[in-house]
Amino acid sequence: MKVKQVLATLVLGMAAHWAAAEEFSHDVWDSLVGQHVISKDGGKSTMVDYGAFAQQRAQLKVYLDALSAVEESEFKTWPKDDQLAFLINAYNAWTVELILTAWPDIESIKDLGGLFSTPWEKAFIPLFAQEVSLDDIEHGFIRGSGGYNDPRIHFAVNCASVGCPALRAEAFTGEELDAQLAEQTKLFLSDHSRNRLQGNKIELSSIFKWYREDFEKGWLGYESLEQFLLDYRQDLALTDKVVKKLEKNNQTINFLKYDWLLNKTP
Repeated sequence: MKVKQVLATLVLGMAAHWAAAEEFSHDVWDSLVGQHVISKDGGKSTMVDYGAFAQQRAQLKVYLDALSAVEESEFKTWPKDDQLAFLINAYNAWTVELILTAWPDIESIKDLGGLFSTPWEKAFIPLFAQEVSLDDIEHGFIRGSGGYNDPRIHFAVNCASVGCPALRAEAFTGEELDAQLAEQTKLFLSDHSRNRLQGNKIELSSIFKWYREDFEKGWLGYESLEQFLLDYRQDLALTDKVVKKLEKNNQTINFLKYDWLLNKTP
């Protein structure tokens, strides 16, 4: 009987944890980005209709308030994929909110920085009973926690700039997270305005320069950026010659200048 009771308790506990995550809905955010994110070139890049977002700022606030209401103790009981989807959506939603604080008189998110700080360091986000910044979400909760170790997040969080990977036109969810991140990665790497083969040289987004270490921490066995790129050789349209040089770790990789202009619709 004791064994059965223990098993029953475990099952109930696990069910409660799953239920807690499933109770949180990203539907409002899903609706907003579905309406106001415009896909280009099959989703390789997107533009955001911030004017339309501004008209529905009340709905955005409903979603932001829901994010803020989640207690950290509850959040920690969720499955990892639900946690990560929550944090990615939170980053993207509050980035849009930050842009709206200055809309329409803004050309770049960098315009919102101070004399001695960047907009990503601004603690304006009420989350887990504290005021945090976008940097806190990305570099603290996601990258710094050690709990996720998935470099594909760099193709999911969006910094409201032309140089960024596309803002996905749907909310991330725990149930679909792996497939969504896989698609975001392939879309970004196949966007040859951001990542391309130029002659015999690979030219990549500066994201790979800034966060190279994240692609070399052993996720799926990758110990080098070269190994990661080899698995996406078709998306990058790499030639056999370049593939062989990558395999020998003697391929030249250059990094492109980042475009910080706002990813707004014309």
